[in-house]
Amino acid sequence: MFDFDATLPLMALQFLLLAAVLNVIFYKPLTKALDDRDNYIRTNNLEAQERLAKAERLTKEYEQQLAEARRQSQAVVAQAQAEAEKITAEKIAQAQKEAQVQREQVAQEIEQQKQEALRSLEQQVDALSRQVLEKLLEPTLVK
Repeated sequence: MFDFDATLPLMALQFLLLAAVLNVIFYKPLTKALDDRDNYIRTNNLEAQERLAKAERLTKEYEQQLAEARRQSQAVVAQAQAEAEKITAEKIAQAQKEAQVQREQVAQEIEQQKQEALRSLEQQVDALSRQVLEKLLEPTLVK
């Protein structure tokens, strides 16, 4: 099968020399390029994960800030509505008081006018009574 003569060690030496040369010329640069590429991919992947985590964290923070801003704006709106209702109630109460005061004043004026009209009517009745008595009786007796 195999001849074990001087060519065998020479072939083995050539094979080892070829393996060493291929290792230096081809395999080391190729493995270095593959390692560099693997490191580059790993680094980019880690950076992308960090950026994604940062983006998610910022998104959560912004959502929390937005929710807080919404709560605050709803509180401001509710407070403004409450103040508007309070002011409206106060103005309505004030208007009702003014209307009541005016009603009372008008009622007093009407009562005064009524009393004046009654006095005037009494005077006229007295005057008419005297005139009737004077006409019916002699004027000298009436006085």
